[in-house]
Amino acid sequence: MAKRLFPIFFALCLAIGANAQIVADDDNAFVADSLLRACDNMPYFTLYKDNYFTVGTNLGGPITSKNSDVKFQLSIAQRLTKSTLPFNTYLFLMYSQKCFWNVFEESLPMRDLNFNPGIGLAKWLIVKNRVIGKATMLIEHESNGRDGDDSRSWNRITFGASIYIDPNVMIFGKVWIPIIDGQNNKDILDYCGIYSSGLSVTSPNKRFGFTVITTKRKGWRLSYNTTVELNYRIFRGENQYFFAQYYNGYGEGLLDYNQYHSRFRVGLVIKPQFFSDF
Repeated sequence: MAKRLFPIFFALCLAIGANAQIVADDDNAFVADSLLRACDNMPYFTLYKDNYFTVGTNLGGPITSKNSDVKFQLSIAQRLTKSTLPFNTYLFLMYSQKCFWNVFEESLPMRDLNFNPGIGLAKWLIVKNRVIGKATMLIEHESNGRDGDDSRSWNRITFGASIYIDPNVMIFGKVWIPIIDGQNNKDILDYCGIYSSGLSVTSPNKRFGFTVITTKRKGWRLSYNTTVELNYRIFRGENQYFFAQYYNGYGEGLLDYNQYHSRFRVGLVIKPQFFSDF
């Protein structure tokens, strides 16, 4: 399925990109040459995905210490080269870690830790001397570091792209070829999905943001995992935001990947400068 989907996905990205209109401004420097130089001159060590710290609980049922928790994510990237590889790509390493921490239980157990390292190639998408997005190809691993019946693990080759169709509107998506090696999660595609897509919108003054992400679960039914996020910039010119996140579906964490959750959390998020990867 994934092998048939990713050529269609990239053809769609290129078709949208051909009509995208991005206006250069002093804050974001979307002119292609300027952004490529700025990217190559930026620190090699950067944020990758959103980094957040949230607290919340279950929706649609009784609230207890077992279904209320702290969820946080740390995500970083290390660029290994400048954008001088073939097709102006660059090589990078990434590492993300997501934690579900049951702080309302007596012993404050870290219920689930998900480790997600990877290596990949990235390329800025340029149309009419404007950078309108970014494409990536990534080899990544994800596991929860446990053994026995609680062990969860899988690998995937991921193809993704983020494209601005307007200075304040970005669409993104990714599709993957799975390599499932975990003995206790052979059916993970039924719950964690086969591809994802989303939309991110910011206000003209960049203070408010809205993001929705949908992940299609395996099968012909219209079954999706859905994430909805709202953020408000605390200080102008900074990348720190008040943050609200709603998750509905399966696969939020690896340990309980096959269990349904509907949870709402609030907290703080730190976003990368140009593009958040999802």
